[in-house]
Amino acid sequence: MRTQVAIVGAGPSGLLLGQLLHKAGIDAVIVERVSGEYVLGRIRAGILEQVSIDLMDEAGVGARMHKEGLVHGGFEMLFAGERHRVDLDKLTGGKHVMVYGQTELTRDLMEARAAAGLPTVYEAKNVRVHDYDGTQPYVTYEKDGKSERIDCDFIAGCDGFHGVCRASVPRSAIKEYEKVYPFGWLGMLSDTPPVNHELIYVNSPRGFALCSQRSATRSRYYLQVPLTDKVEEWTDDAFWQELKHRLDDKGRRDLVTGPSLEKSIAPLRSFVTEPLRFGRMFLAGDAGHIVPPTGAKGLNLAATDVKFLHDAIVEFYKENSEAGIDDYSRKCLARIWRAERFSWWFTQLMHRFPHDEAITSKFQNAELDYLMNSESGMKTIAENYVGLPLDFGTASG
Repeated sequence: MRTQVAIVGAGPSGLLLGQLLHKAGIDAVIVERVSGEYVLGRIRAGILEQVSIDLMDEAGVGARMHKEGLVHGGFEMLFAGERHRVDLDKLTGGKHVMVYGQTELTRDLMEARAAAGLPTVYEAKNVRVHDYDGTQPYVTYEKDGKSERIDCDFIAGCDGFHGVCRASVPRSAIKEYEKVYPFGWLGMLSDTPPVNHELIYVNSPRGFALCSQRSATRSRYYLQVPLTDKVEEWTDDAFWQELKHRLDDKGRRDLVTGPSLEKSIAPLRSFVTEPLRFGRMFLAGDAGHIVPPTGAKGLNLAATDVKFLHDAIVEFYKENSEAGIDDYSRKCLARIWRAERFSWWFTQLMHRFPHDEAITSKFQNAELDYLMNSESGMKTIAENYVGLPLDFGTASG
């Protein structure tokens, strides 16, 4: 098989890149090691920045998102028993975010790809990338007991943190930065109305909590828990009781409980790979970086990678220029490190760490009090939360 771009990974990054390339008249084949049903079964982020919204529109798959997505012009922060609203619209000159689950975004992209008859190979075994440091890279895999090969001009590594693309790079050619946090997020999805019309980020003496949502009738809640906890140990009743302990009186009154649709515990880490380009292979999304979910940057960073990579590949074919692909890693990393900093800072500010001294919570509350009563402090949170402009700054990180 011959194509222009071989995309490894059929998550949101790979599917979005494939759709954008298709709209630009560039051929791409997607190879995925698991089934499409498994991909759709992953419960992930649900907050879209404007860059992600715009890319879905550019890809021609934004109609359902605009119909069903919930536009949020702010969010609330609860600490020391009191709520404070961050007015995104006011603080950023009218910018906002949209609540639209990653599962739904992925479904839209899958359906568009299937409707266009574009090739996607699911349940591909033993996927390998070859000769990406030359001009004739190729991807091999096994399907239905047969060995297959895809010759291409470029390889897009959109196969996540545990994928084969980054793992195939010699250790001497790559540098990895990582911080693992000593707790996880226990998430619950339920068909119950959200406790608030906007998200609530909670710093409580019992640990962090987040009240999020997927629609007007479906809620997503999170609790900070020790890494030693097992999801099987948490009954629905235990989850709701602990959430009530971390909320304020209004939250406890307004909270509607019900059976869980899904529960899982996600560990938190900050992780960045440098560089993101290796000859004719490029890493995008979780293959190149992970952020803690505090602040909802993961999916949006992946979308930015995809935009930069799409633009670079289009420039290569349409203008016979390698300027974009040469600058891909630098441009992505400049934005990645800014988002990593915000997610790290926000995580430090909102969570309780093991072995913290009593004074630490006082420091947190004092900083939060300052931020909520300072226009510049509020702007700092708001402009990072909605996403910094794509051309923000010139530093390479």
